[in-house]
Amino acid sequence: MLAQCPRTRRCSEVAGRSALCRRAVRPAGTGTAFALAWAGPIPAYRRRDPGPRRHPTMTAELTALTGDYVLDPTHTRIGFVARHAMVTKVRGAFHQFEGTAHLDGATPAQSTAQVVIKTESIDTGVEQRDQHLRTNDFLDAPNFPDITFRSTSVEPQSDTEYRVTGDLTIKDTTRPVTIDFEYTGNAVDPYGNLRVGLEGSVAISRKEFGVTWNAALEGGGVLVGDKVVLEFDISAIKQG
Repeated sequence: MLAQCPRTRRCSEVAGRSALCRRAVRPAGTGTAFALAWAGPIPAYRRRDPGPRRHPTMTAELTALTGDYVLDPTHTRIGFVARHAMVTKVRGAFHQFEGTAHLDGATPAQSTAQVVIKTESIDTGVEQRDQHLRTNDFLDAPNFPDITFRSTSVEPQSDTEYRVTGDLTIKDTTRPVTIDFEYTGNAVDPYGNLRVGLEGSVAISRKEFGVTWNAALEGGGVLVGDKVVLEFDISAIKQG
């Protein structure tokens, strides 16, 4: 019996021998071995994982950016988002911080970064709430004036995406976190400074850093969510 191919509408004389089209319908009653032979081997280029792809032009651009950088606090935002009363979100930011980085465009894995945030500079737009966040119910700014992050590894995911892992210290607790960053570009500003832009975020559990205060709601649930999303909008200036 002839097996007809729905793609070419041509028939093979002997089932399994058609060289005209691999989509030919295999005869009924054939087994798995026949199906594998009919489909043919999976091409090698479809089997292997090519890993992160880097475009030659982009690679050259990133290589040219290699050097030491400092964060520009005027054009950088380090912010956060937390759930309030189970129904809405409170957004805030830290206004005082310092950060440095070494970017290695040719070998991104050799890049490093470190940031020191002044806990006292927390700002959610409501002074009474900010004063509470500075107490030992939350960040205990008098006893722990700094929040720090120091990178331990950088893994390129693509030409513009990087996974940065490091040690985050809040109060007296240090835990590893991994932040996914996107490289947003570079430019020379009117003052001749070379700037690079990065955006990233990571969700953490505040309880894991010893920030456990809460209040129960009458209808169930709690006043402050455990999940806090840290947000980074970075503008860094090349030194030297």
